[in-house]
Amino acid sequence: MKKLLVLENGEFFTGEGFGSNKETNGEVVFNTGMTGYQEVLTDPSYYGQIVTLTYPLIGNYGINRSDNESSRPEISGLIVKEVSKSPSHWQKDKTLSEWLAEYDVPAIEGIDTRRLTKIIREYGTLRGRIVQGDADPAQVAAKLRKWSLPVDQISHVSTQSVYVTPGGGPRIVLVDFGAKQGILRECIKRGCDVVIVPYRTSAADIMKLHPDGVLLSNGPGDPKSVPDAVQMVREILGKVPLLGICLGHQLFALAAGANTVKMRFGHRGVNHPVKELDTGKFMITSQNHGYTVEKESLEGTDLEVTHLAINDGTIEGLRHKRYPAFSVQFHPEASPGPDDSQPLFDRFLAMVNQEKKEGVRLA
Repeated sequence: MKKLLVLENGEFFTGEGFGSNKETNGEVVFNTGMTGYQEVLTDPSYYGQIVTLTYPLIGNYGINRSDNESSRPEISGLIVKEVSKSPSHWQKDKTLSEWLAEYDVPAIEGIDTRRLTKIIREYGTLRGRIVQGDADPAQVAAKLRKWSLPVDQISHVSTQSVYVTPGGGPRIVLVDFGAKQGILRECIKRGCDVVIVPYRTSAADIMKLHPDGVLLSNGPGDPKSVPDAVQMVREILGKVPLLGICLGHQLFALAAGANTVKMRFGHRGVNHPVKELDTGKFMITSQNHGYTVEKESLEGTDLEVTHLAINDGTIEGLRHKRYPAFSVQFHPEASPGPDDSQPLFDRFLAMVNQEKKEGVRLA
């Protein structure tokens, strides 16, 4: 079944369709991970995007019940060089194509993913559409240039109601902007009493839950599209220890007076080197973001940089100078990816326990 990927700049690629047969729009991005495709495709931060996987063979170990980061694939579409037709793994439940078809997600194989990635690196992320093979690319590109990217992605991936995973340790309120299951697993592993709340939850309602700490999750889209969340973080700061991850990091920065900007093509992969400034140590991290905190905007705020990206010098971590709060742009839960940064959860809980010992701040 012939399919096309058409980009807004008029470029198009021809390949074979698999998964769903429907057509779809999305922001076309690329991920450089060699493995972990199931975690990538179920990461809510990819909601609304057409993801290109740069590793040439995808699907060789199939789909299982253990590696999901949410209940279903969250991407709009998938682009690969080659999809495995006969995956082999003892945990395999189904093939990648069967799984995508089940959830009505279209995909294309046989595309020169290296050329596509070079185009994205040159022009930045582009709007794209997966269409039938007989479509007119020029007409599709013209419509794409008039199509606006969605701004309500978080509403599609956040929980709609409060729920609890009980534990005997500190009570952590996890604000769900599209949280990966890996974040929740790391909290549960450490015995936390976790209360997961929708992204629209106010600071007052969070404080009524008597949290020992607040964790701001990852999520899709522009952090400036959720101003109420920025205000919530602003009101939480100083009252309870706080950790922000990915989108949560950006919201923390905005709440403290800094600015965020869109990146040319973002960071998406499992091999991004980051330097921790306090120790001088390097870590390899899992990342998925298209926005970053603007360095110049930190001047005059109470934020200081704790981590930097080695490849491009962008900010990867922040700490508040007066309050027990810090954030990282990368994913310390490492799903998928290396576990170099998992001790950051221990650091957060150490901060939580220290604050409990000293008494609650009411800044």
